[in-house]
Amino acid sequence: MSRLGNCIAMMDEGIERMLEAIPDLPVEQARLCRLMLMVGGRMDEALDEKLKSQQLIDSEFLTLLILYSSPDGSSTPGELCEFTSQGSTNMTRIGNTLVKRGLISRGASAEDRRRVVIRITAAGRRFVLKMLPPMFPRVEAMFAGFSATERSQLSRLLRKLAKNLDQLDAEDAS
Repeated sequence: MSRLGNCIAMMDEGIERMLEAIPDLPVEQARLCRLMLMVGGRMDEALDEKLKSQQLIDSEFLTLLILYSSPDGSSTPGELCEFTSQGSTNMTRIGNTLVKRGLISRGASAEDRRRVVIRITAAGRRFVLKMLPPMFPRVEAMFAGFSATERSQLSRLLRKLAKNLDQLDAEDAS
C-alpha cells in the first residue's frame, strides 16, 4: 500500500476507535476534514519537490504567482498576507528573500508614500514562466482519472466549503 494509502487506512481505523468512545462523533465530516488535510499536504509535497531545486518554498512561489497574475504586477504586503495566508513577519521574510534574488522590488506607492508596494520584476516574470510549465504534467497527473464533470464538481464543492469556513470566521468575529 502507498504512503498516503497507509495514512488513510490508519485514519479510518482511528476514527472507528474514536466513534466507540464518542458516539456523537460526526464521522463523515471528521473523515473528510482529515482526508483533505492529508491529500492537500501530499499535493504540497509533490509540488515542493519542483521548487526545492530552485531554493524556493511554496509561500515564496505563491507570492510570485499572485504578483504575476495581478493586472499591474503589484500588490501590497497586507494583500499578499491575506492571499497567501501568511503573517506580516513571514511576508517580510518572503519579501526580503525575493528582493535579494531580484524577483520582486519593494518601494513606496506613487499615490501614498506611506504605503509599500511590492512589484514583480522582469526576472521574476521570466522565473515564473520557467517554473510553471514543467509543473503542468505533475498537476495533470494528480487529477488523472477525474472527468471534466468530476473536476468541476470538486471545484464547486470546495468553493462551497470555503464559503462555509468564511461564514464561521464571520460568526466567530461577532
